[in-house]
Amino acid sequence: MMQFQTKLLPATLIKRYKRFLADVTLDGGEIVTAHCANPGSMMGLADAGTRVWVEPNNDPKKKLKYAWRLSEYPDGTMVCVDTSAANKIIAEALEKRQFPELGEYCVIRPEVRYAQNSRIDFLLENTNFDKTYLEVKSVTLSRQTGLAEFPDSVTARGAKHLGDLIEMVANGHRAIMFYLVQRTDCDALRIADDIDATYGEMFAAARAQGVEVLCYRAELTRNGQKVGKKVELL
Repeated sequence: MMQFQTKLLPATLIKRYKRFLADVTLDGGEIVTAHCANPGSMMGLADAGTRVWVEPNNDPKKKLKYAWRLSEYPDGTMVCVDTSAANKIIAEALEKRQFPELGEYCVIRPEVRYAQNSRIDFLLENTNFDKTYLEVKSVTLSRQTGLAEFPDSVTARGAKHLGDLIEMVANGHRAIMFYLVQRTDCDALRIADDIDATYGEMFAAARAQGVEVLCYRAELTRNGQKVGKKVELL
């Protein structure tokens, strides 16, 4: 399990603003500003009064001494709002060979340049030097009970990544889009083409041209996170 570096503190969300900032009230009453590592719209995740969990730090290089990691809802649902956590969770799972769909591989290389001005999240190679390009997306949106959706806003970058994976398949490589649902209340995933029609079209084109799709859910606690069960793609 990927552990948080320091013990999370409970707080109440006041507001999220400027995309990467959030004001919260710690349970002791102190109001602090926390870093919000999420470039998306955070639809349904940034309502004032939400119970949140922030991670304190004493790093002199960081301007903010808190980071918003989790949201917790009255029904017990946990959501990881830190999209950067997805790659860390997947990296740990790749090292442990937790995904049978990926077959055998002996090399894991993160953040490798490929296509046109892009970096693949993970490049896997087996003993025959066959390459698998693995792109990871963090999923936090849910507008319907039990159903996760991606994306939560228009994402030209996300559409480009699908195009890059199509290119890798055309070049004779294996390419996989991996969606990690970072909330505990969803067992299925759909593409939110009503939010971004272009992304929906690119997703359909990518699947038609041989790009594979994997969908898993993260197991979340206030201590850490790890890959959980597979979820259905609708």
